[in-house]
Amino acid sequence: MKVCIIGASGKLGQYMVQHALDRGYEVVGVCRAKSVHKLDRFGDRITVVPGRTDDRDVIRRAVAGCDGVLTVLVPFGVNDYSSGTAQAVLDHAEPDARLVFSCGWHITHDGQDVYPLSLRLLLPVFTWLGRLVRFVDVDDQVRACRLIFDSDRRWTVVRGSDLEEGESQGLPLWARHVGDPVLASNRTRRTDFALFMVSALTDDSLVGVAPAIVGRQTASAQAFAAA
Repeated sequence: MKVCIIGASGKLGQYMVQHALDRGYEVVGVCRAKSVHKLDRFGDRITVVPGRTDDRDVIRRAVAGCDGVLTVLVPFGVNDYSSGTAQAVLDHAEPDARLVFSCGWHITHDGQDVYPLSLRLLLPVFTWLGRLVRFVDVDDQVRACRLIFDSDRRWTVVRGSDLEEGESQGLPLWARHVGDPVLASNRTRRTDFALFMVSALTDDSLVGVAPAIVGRQTASAQAFAAA
């Protein structure tokens, strides 16, 4: 399998690169030119295409011939970076490619998610502050996911809980909606988020689904397994 990882130089992206290589996949990575050095540890085992992830020409060249595309949707800046990235992938990926995107729990697919009060209070404040300092546009990630949901592509949008570093706990558990008791611990190892993304490439049960994930060894996941 040939896989393109868009946002390969970030923490999540680097874990995805490693998991893909561990499976014997051919990997193409996309990242901004100033971040290419972060991928030096992979040497010549991957092909790197430098450029902005919302640059349509960069994406077109990177995804050519790829069976799957893994995309980190980063709401960077205030110029539609996430939605521009998502649209470029949707437009240029191979017709039958599996497309897997990452985002946070705040994204909802069908409006049936039940969010904790803390998130409902903090998200508007964070969104406002991000726009004020022109650093992030959380709503752009929402727009990007709406583009994906409305497409006829073979997509999966993986919604991550709060992330932490640490040794792998195995493939995370998932639910269709935030508010499911299995997700209550709200914690996932970053390496396992990446593992779920890579695993989704070959899991047809996740096509057209926006799974919300949680670490396999968290308290809520273990309670679910025991039940």
